[in-house]
Amino acid sequence: MTADDDIKIRCAELGVILAGARRGVAFTGAGISTECGIPDFRSPGGLWTRNRPIDFETFLTRRDMRDEAWRRRFAMEESFGGAQPGRGHRALARLVSENRFAGIVTQNIDGLHQAAGVPPDKLVELHGNTTYATCLACQARYEIGWVRLYFDASGGSAPDCQACDGPIKTATVSFGQPMPKEAMERARALTHGCDVFLVLGSSLVVWPAAGFPAAAKQRGATLVIVNREPTEFDAVADLVIHADIGDVLELSMGLHGN
Repeated sequence: MTADDDIKIRCAELGVILAGARRGVAFTGAGISTECGIPDFRSPGGLWTRNRPIDFETFLTRRDMRDEAWRRRFAMEESFGGAQPGRGHRALARLVSENRFAGIVTQNIDGLHQAAGVPPDKLVELHGNTTYATCLACQARYEIGWVRLYFDASGGSAPDCQACDGPIKTATVSFGQPMPKEAMERARALTHGCDVFLVLGSSLVVWPAAGFPAAAKQRGATLVIVNREPTEFDAVADLVIHADIGDVLELSMGLHGN
């Protein structure tokens, strides 16, 4: 049997699983967005190979690092701001619209699940969203366009909150920043109630989010992992496919008319 034959067989298995899902949950990482032109963080050429992450405490205490954080954000916008949802995003939106999946839990901050048509009440963004900003002191919301105008007009300085002078940051979770309690509770509820837990494009090394697949499996859900590289959870999964996410979902859902 060739590797292609093996993948086709596994995709057929996934098709059966998806066809039978009634309370499925998808857990997505950077790998689902790479075909959209957004590189992941850890692989060669990824974002972290070019820029060391700025942790939360450094952002709070050093104005020069706040300036640098916003410089990186706008550099990323120039490179990836035009990204559109890929085949994986569209396939998941379809599974949600068909009521096969109860929701999507994502580690991504790119807003592509929303752009694919997933309703806000069906999406949990564990690491926040980079398409807008908030004041860390009073939680006032700021649009990225306003921040960009201020940044450019000031010669590259990060803005402070107009209401309280607090630091303004993209609405994302940085290293060292507490995970959002509401998002974690919503993700936990979806995980505990699902019949299928589908991991797409996550290396499953960032905790506590990486604990959700194990929690779903322990409660009787079918655990499926689709990722190009092996993960530490492959051994306990019911089905593992190391292949392109878009190819896998198109083939799996096409075989069963989804």
